[in-house]
Amino acid sequence: MSYFVLVPLIIFLVAMTVISLVRGIVAFLKTTEADLKSDPANGATDMQILQNKMMFNRIKYQGMAVIAVAVLMAVSR
Repeated sequence: MSYFVLVPLIIFLVAMTVISLVRGIVAFLKTTEADLKSDPANGATDMQILQNKMMFNRIKYQGMAVIAVAVLMAVSR
């Protein structure tokens, strides 16, 4: 019974992990040399903030996927 809930949940979390990874990489590639050489006292640029947000989301979804797989393994025994 729990397989019908956990397997789609795992697929969703893996997809969200990949989407967050790709969006973070795209934001990284859009970062210009001028952004990298800017004064840190001015704060982070919009692309740097987006990079951080997407990488945090990736870690969050990846962790939730690992937990869901662990639960699936525990209930399958």
